[in-house]
Amino acid sequence: MRIHYLLFVLLFLFLMPVPGNGVFISALQKYYCKIRGGRCAVIGCLPKEEQIGHCSSTGRKCCRKKK
Repeated sequence: MRIHYLLFVLLFLFLMPVPGNGVFISALQKYYCKIRGGRCAVIGCLPKEEQIGHCSSTGRKCCRKKK
């Protein structure tokens, strides 16, 4: 009977979402955008810019001037 409790706890732990919002990954993405000569745009790129990536997982875009 105790094995049922253990299995329930393990199942519960595996189904929980991962805590945090990926601050370290977002910081790396912003840094990579700056290295590539871009800027982080909240809504979207300007008409004379092109999207070259993302600055975060929440939808910020990395934009730079078109070549």
